[in-house]
Amino acid sequence: MSVIYMLLAVSIIIAIVFFIAFLFAVKKGQYDDSYTPSVRMLFEDELVKENSKKSIENSKKSILTKKD
Repeated sequence: MSVIYMLLAVSIIIAIVFFIAFLFAVKKGQYDDSYTPSVRMLFEDELVKENSKKSIENSKKSILTKKD
């Protein structure tokens, strides 16, 4: 039974160490995304084209239903 208590204490200490390492990494900017903003401008036109095509199709549909 004493082995379980020892393993429990060791696992809690390891969890605390990993949590501190995670907080340190976040504070130092390890998870900041510096790649996506530079690439986003390359794909923005495609999104605008898709949205404009959808809006044109919707307006055509609404015009056709109004005439009937």
